[in-house]
Amino acid sequence: MEFLSPSTLEEALEAKHAHPDGVPIMGGTDVMVELNFDKRRPQTLIDLSRVPELAESGPEQGRIRLGAGVSYTRIVDGLGTSAPALAKASRTVASPQIRNRGTVGGNLGGASPAGDTHPALLATDAVVELASVRGRRTVPAREFYLSLRETACREDELITAVLLPEPTGPQQFAKIGTRNSMVIAVTSFSLALDPHTRTVGTGLGAAAPTPVRAETAEEFLAAEFDWENGSNLSEATVRRFGDLVASAARPIDDQRGSAEYRKHALAVMARRALSWSVTDYRKGATRCA
Repeated sequence: MEFLSPSTLEEALEAKHAHPDGVPIMGGTDVMVELNFDKRRPQTLIDLSRVPELAESGPEQGRIRLGAGVSYTRIVDGLGTSAPALAKASRTVASPQIRNRGTVGGNLGGASPAGDTHPALLATDAVVELASVRGRRTVPAREFYLSLRETACREDELITAVLLPEPTGPQQFAKIGTRNSMVIAVTSFSLALDPHTRTVGTGLGAAAPTPVRAETAEEFLAAEFDWENGSNLSEATVRRFGDLVASAARPIDDQRGSAEYRKHALAVMARRALSWSVTDYRKGATRCA
């Protein structure tokens, strides 16, 4: 196995161009597990941990630019206000040691349906930046996941950043696992309300071959929500929202949970996330008044 360790983004892109089957590695929290269990044996590993641009984050043209190599710990510590759903999701990832090493770029590259950050990226309409020696391009997170562990990233491209819109309303993330910590999600859910555009965003994890949205639920809630005051929704509306979220799922039975349980859990999490969001929305409306 060949091990490459570029120190600049240009070198990294050249390495990926020369070795399109090369596997990028940053924190190694997923790749090293696959190597240790002999589930993967690539000819080339491309270590990106020395590329400074990938570890940078900050505001960029009204959005937050999050380098693909920024760790979960830094997201939790620094983006609780500017990317609340992603920060909440990052807080649930594994242990402190894994959060210190793992990155959103790695989560996107692995594209596991159970990846903790995917629902938040979908709900908030994040954009994924991809780069190669041919240049850079962006792909909305909602178009990034193609099929099971397959993404829009081409074989000569690296994931370089995620672009996050500034939040204008409440954002939530909820996750159910077989225990309270150090666990892969049985299923997960994220919700974002945007009062500026009066739209709703959702993201479902471990609920289908790819992370998915509940578009019918989004349209229903956008029409029913009191965007002026955030007044309480009827019990029937909240329940209907949860049912529509669950109906968007295409889960499987596996060792972590049954398809039936996953749908039930999604409905419950959606109702809870909506209740939390209504409360937060009213607090924001009160401050504005």
